[in-house]
Amino acid sequence: MNRKQDRLVQLLNREMKLLLGITFGVFLFILFFQPFPLQKFDFDNSLLFIGGFAGIILLFMFLMRIIIPWIILRKDCEGEENSLNAYLEGFVILALSSVAFSFYLRYVGSVHISFYIEFKIILICLGAALALRIYDKNREMVRQNESLVSERKAIRKQIEKCEEENLNKSIEFISESGSENLNLIISEVVFVQSADNYVEIAYMDAGGLKKTLIRNTLKNVELQIRPYSNFVRCHRTCIVNMHYIEKLNQDYGRHTLTIKGYSEKIPVSRQYLLKLRESL
Repeated sequence: MNRKQDRLVQLLNREMKLLLGITFGVFLFILFFQPFPLQKFDFDNSLLFIGGFAGIILLFMFLMRIIIPWIILRKDCEGEENSLNAYLEGFVILALSSVAFSFYLRYVGSVHISFYIEFKIILICLGAALALRIYDKNREMVRQNESLVSERKAIRKQIEKCEEENLNKSIEFISESGSENLNLIISEVVFVQSADNYVEIAYMDAGGLKKTLIRNTLKNVELQIRPYSNFVRCHRTCIVNMHYIEKLNQDYGRHTLTIKGYSEKIPVSRQYLLKLRESL
């Protein structure tokens, strides 16, 4: 029993503000635009009569959005399944409220029901049904967006975990002749720069930046470090580790990089500027 009561409270908390808002909207629409002839009523009775329209639309929305889901729904009211198909729900609200409006106008308001009057009744009731449908669609999109954000965060955590694991891996730079080699942790490599027939590898060692020349080509080194996403090419002569980039500078159309712990500026060519900005 408590579970059913809790479900009713949840439905009331979720739906009542919406239903009252739509009801008030219908009341104001009929009050200001006066789609039906109400000359036989004085102002006070006119307000009371228009309030009857609002009460009718509220009654059927309350029945379809709260009472029936409370009776039929087997899952929690925040679940994905609805007790009734959304389109069927809207049609039932439209049909019942239109019929009720017609009887109310004919037998309470003594208004002759013409085709034009009936057309306006259907439009008003359709507006209420559409407002409910738009609200449901918006709520569904919000839930989907929250789900996508959660998935994105989870994927981002996995990527960061993989990147962290990659940073702790070691990499061996070997000269073309095989006579020289330099074994470093990925996170220690600051940048790699071509120097004629050699590549200059800058790396952190004991808190300071050191450089070593190895006879090789920048192209071969790029192929070797390509699996590691923290490296990005900024110039035809240089590849940098993004974790050591302090600032992207622009001076009279010329771009350079400031590297942590390194006094000289690293050149950036227009060819690689866009990709570098996206990576940063």
